[in-house]
Amino acid sequence: MTILFSILILLSSLALIISVLLQESKSEGLGAIGGGSTNSLWGKNRGTSYEDMLKRITTVSAVIFIISALVLAAVK
Repeated sequence: MTILFSILILLSSLALIISVLLQESKSEGLGAIGGGSTNSLWGKNRGTSYEDMLKRITTVSAVIFIISALVLAAVK
């Protein structure tokens, strides 16, 4: 079981590093809080762009990494 979760940590960390490095930097900073963004949250193309795919990969990789780390910590 520890081998499985060790492999999951390795794969999810690599996916997390690659997906974060491929994302474009946002120069908005805290200005995005005020609603100055032109992207609509409820637009019909939501979730289909390259950036949204990278965000989804980043989120899933982070969740898998955290869960695997917690399980490994509990087992040892």
